[in-house]
Amino acid sequence: MNDVLEQVLADLDAEGARLDALLDDLPEDDWRRPTPAHGWDVATQVAHLAWTDEAAVLAATDKAAWDTLLLDMLEDPEGVVDRTALEGGRVPPEALLARWHTARRSLADALRAHPPGGRMPWFGPPMSATSMATARFMETWAHGLDVHDGLGARPEPTDRIRHVAHLGVRTRGFAFVVHGQEAPTEEVRVELTAPSGDLWTWGPADAAQSVRGSAYDFCLLVTQRVHRLDTALVAQGRDANTWLEIAQCFAGPPGGGREPGSDG
Repeated sequence: MNDVLEQVLADLDAEGARLDALLDDLPEDDWRRPTPAHGWDVATQVAHLAWTDEAAVLAATDKAAWDTLLLDMLEDPEGVVDRTALEGGRVPPEALLARWHTARRSLADALRAHPPGGRMPWFGPPMSATSMATARFMETWAHGLDVHDGLGARPEPTDRIRHVAHLGVRTRGFAFVVHGQEAPTEEVRVELTAPSGDLWTWGPADAAQSVRGSAYDFCLLVTQRVHRLDTALVAQGRDANTWLEIAQCFAGPPGGGREPGSDG
């Protein structure tokens, strides 16, 4: 039994359940409310979560089907993401929720059954089962924020976001590379205050460069749900400052981010 994987899956289930509570008995008109993602309504966001969970199941269980999906993605990455989300969101809400629930259960089963130490392909670097669960948590949390935003609701921050913060720190080099820059080699100290008040740290305490501030702000930034100017994050050092300008913890081409002054 992989205790770390089980903890991430438990938190992923809790994050999905929180979104479920918001969507249960939601009038159909509210499913059509716009969210911060251009052209995406509430239903589109949930359809995207369902599709990416299904893609993760293929990555973990069916190499041939995954390869076919990947070839489709390589032809038009942004177009495929938009098309699958928009098409998936057109079905009745009860059917969409049922699809997402099935995908979530299948994903948890597939990750638990994945060979220990084995890696599965993804749109970025190959992932272990625990890394995939962490990535799915990040997406569920981030798109869940978009749904809350579209419905005029605010989710209570929880320490579950440590998974997002950890992924944000781990993808520092990726953020530079995906923006066409060489990944820095100098260490950065990261100190983030959790919603509970705990202090989370990464990197050597004596590092010359650092990032400090709210873990919630950091998670919003690395998922590109807020502009850096709308956070209280403080960076020391050139590379640390550049990182906060281009931070991105999700796979794929550089995201457009948010404009200053937009809600996170």
